[in-house]
Amino acid sequence: MDYATILQILDSAVRLMTPLLLACLAGLYSERAGVFDIGLEGKMLMAAFAAASVAAVTGSVWLGLIAGIAGSLILAAVHGLASITFRGNQLISGVAINFLASGLTVLLGQKIFGLGGRTPSLAGDARFGPVTLPLAETLRGVPVLGPFYAEVISGHTPLVYVALIAVPLTWWLLFRTRFGLRLRAVGENPASVDTAGVSVTRLRYAAVAIAGLLCGIAGAYLATGLSAGFVKEMTAGRGFIALAALIFAKWRPWPALGATFLFGLFEAIANRYPNIEIGPVTIPSMFMNALPYILTVIILAGFVGRAIPPRAGGEPYVKER
Repeated sequence: MDYATILQILDSAVRLMTPLLLACLAGLYSERAGVFDIGLEGKMLMAAFAAASVAAVTGSVWLGLIAGIAGSLILAAVHGLASITFRGNQLISGVAINFLASGLTVLLGQKIFGLGGRTPSLAGDARFGPVTLPLAETLRGVPVLGPFYAEVISGHTPLVYVALIAVPLTWWLLFRTRFGLRLRAVGENPASVDTAGVSVTRLRYAAVAIAGLLCGIAGAYLATGLSAGFVKEMTAGRGFIALAALIFAKWRPWPALGATFLFGLFEAIANRYPNIEIGPVTIPSMFMNALPYILTVIILAGFVGRAIPPRAGGEPYVKER
């Protein structure tokens, strides 16, 4: 494997990592506040459909992005109402959101476009184009680092850089601000936060809204950046992979970046080498395509060490009178 091939795989891994990273950070905010959210998949799917539909009709990818975020926020509000206001089971609420998005996107897609649940293919201003970073072409001739900067770091769509910037921003917000301290405290001991005069409900709604925002960006990227339109079930389990990465990262932003990159790298390798020959043995393409999901099962089975979730996670808070 030469250096150029390695760079192509890394470039693909960054692109494939982006929706996973955004969804993983979304789950991090929500679960750090004590609200488990397995509806990441559904919110991403709804955002992908809304973004692709609006972009196809208006020809503007930015309007599509706004629509995708709005669609995800609506489902986030539903999850918030069910699990925070009405104190329902958070896991059941997340499952319901996944089913709702899965059926509603196909139904609306067929009704609006008549393409079997798909949207028309996006092109031109209806899709996010690559961004060339400063000096990328100038430094391309520099050995090793030049091609790495030009091929792997530069040349991605804007939402890739939004996802990367979201990692240090999340770290700063959660661990260096009063809001972050309170949000983490709500996930560990909401009664103490309430005693201090801070609204537990407001903080949890804020966390769920941030999760909806990030899932909206992730879904919009899937349909208008990574792909050229919406197709049925295009999230393909990425929301659940993001949850596995979140557990792998132990609910911390910087390890979340490494975990999602690992998943993206596995998928990039599977796409690049559908069949791998090791001596007389040939690893079939089906196994390579299943690698990210196999890794998800291994992580969820507990082979990555003990991961302790927030103590108040999944439990509705009932204010003492």
